[in-house]
Amino acid sequence: MPPDHASRVRALFTRIAPHYDLLNGLMTLGQDSRWRDEVVRRAGLFPEARLLDIGAGTGDLAGTARRMHPSSRVIAADFTLGMLKEGRRRTSVNWSAADALALPFPDSSFDAVVSGFLLRNVSDPMQALREQYRVTSAGGRVVILDTTRPSRSLLTPLIWIHMHIIIPSLGLWLAGSRADYYYLTTSTENFFRAETLADKMREAGFEQVGFQRRMFGAIAIHWGEKAASPG
Repeated sequence: MPPDHASRVRALFTRIAPHYDLLNGLMTLGQDSRWRDEVVRRAGLFPEARLLDIGAGTGDLAGTARRMHPSSRVIAADFTLGMLKEGRRRTSVNWSAADALALPFPDSSFDAVVSGFLLRNVSDPMQALREQYRVTSAGGRVVILDTTRPSRSLLTPLIWIHMHIIIPSLGLWLAGSRADYYYLTTSTENFFRAETLADKMREAGFEQVGFQRRMFGAIAIHWGEKAASPG
């Protein structure tokens, strides 16, 4: 990740870390907890499965995995100090400082890798996908929750109002920063369409790739598998 981009993203998420969970709930109209449950279900965890939550933020997704699968061995990783501090205070899992573009884990370390709203914030999504593929064990799964550009429909004006007016206004009201939440809006609009991200996952090596749209098409959950070892 270029230092300037990495520094901007790290600084932004450090500023919003104390309000991150509350704002996520408000911005997603309270649907984010249901999406996290779906991500964990699609990860296909089994007893004592090894799970990596990359770009974990305050650890809500990692915490969901631990709640749904208490015996799972969960690592939550983020590269923002503010998020790590908030996460360690709120979520009782193992934590690691890690850049999504250069994960500090050996090959095939995890049975599942999950992420929530990570890929749109990295400068090289393909490299992030390759790293997730590398650290996933043969037969393991990757599940990605992120924004996506919705197709035009009768709801397009309402989605525009939500993204350009409501979300920045919530940021100003709760976090004192409208500009930070404009970044979240623009990063969404500049991110891949769901179909394109599915193609990128296949390019990175994943098989059985699929996705489902949520929240009027503005959110997508993608999944894919790393082929099992021959024989």
